[in-house]
Amino acid sequence: MSLRGGIDLGGTKIQTVVVDDDNRVLGEARHPTPLKGGPQDVADAMAAALREAAKGAGAEAGDLAGVGVGSPGAIDASAGSVGQARNLPDWEGVFPLAHALSDALDGVTVKLGNDVSVATDAEVVLGAGVGTRSLLGVFWGTGVGGGVVLGGRTWDGEGAAGEIGHMVVKQGGRKCPCGRHGCMEAYAGRGAMEAHARKRHEDGEKTDLFHLMKKHDRPRLTSGIWSRALDAGDKLATEIVDEAVAAIGTGVASAVNLLDVEVVLIGGGLGLRLGEEYRVRILEAMMPHLFNDDRPPDVRLAALGDLGGAIGAALLAADR
Repeated sequence: MSLRGGIDLGGTKIQTVVVDDDNRVLGEARHPTPLKGGPQDVADAMAAALREAAKGAGAEAGDLAGVGVGSPGAIDASAGSVGQARNLPDWEGVFPLAHALSDALDGVTVKLGNDVSVATDAEVVLGAGVGTRSLLGVFWGTGVGGGVVLGGRTWDGEGAAGEIGHMVVKQGGRKCPCGRHGCMEAYAGRGAMEAHARKRHEDGEKTDLFHLMKKHDRPRLTSGIWSRALDAGDKLATEIVDEAVAAIGTGVASAVNLLDVEVVLIGGGLGLRLGEEYRVRILEAMMPHLFNDDRPPDVRLAALGDLGGAIGAALLAADR
């Protein structure tokens, strides 16, 4: 039996798994993504989390047959590098992440993929997308990422396909963390939502969001904090999430008009935490913008949960 590692690198957390030949999870670990430092600090935290997962599987990092990584940003798989990862601390320019991780993990071969693409791939192989020939994965978390499956195969483009969060939903609109204006992520990415909430709170609007953040000892407005605020009827939180749903509906519908996929898959920290009610609301927000509104895609929730991205990353290391 061979073991493989998978690392899902997100803006708030690093999720790792170790799986066997049947993709059964034998060990896992979840660490916070560093808030400060730079790419090497992130790589060190990823290696530590994977070593912990390997230990849980009764192995050492050097015993693994390979490691896959799902990372945000522009991925150059052949070079093993990541650029444009603006939701990560001080990640300027291009960083050789595969080489840095391999060095930290006793020389194990490391393969890189886009975080949402590998999570989408996992859902197609093992989860809610099994049997689907065309699918759009929409992962709503710190940012909003997309994964595209066409003809049963993941479409990576030149390494940055699926960046649905940077589809423009409002010309000349709000500034996005990417530096451009009017992107879906400027309205629906959790990082941008927090920045907008903080500004409005500082300008005098009432909200319990930041009280809840402190109460639950969180460094950011996590998906759980947003969910609690919504459950309590927080007016500002409700307005910001409503705005996010509208932006997602607009952008996803535009992507569906272009690609005509069978299935839209909703995942990510916020997407899964808010769950079925918001799956329905996203479909409702899509409907006014769909060209074929008499034949909308099947909108589903991702089935693999928080481990989906790491399991998808481990699939990169498989001989498939």
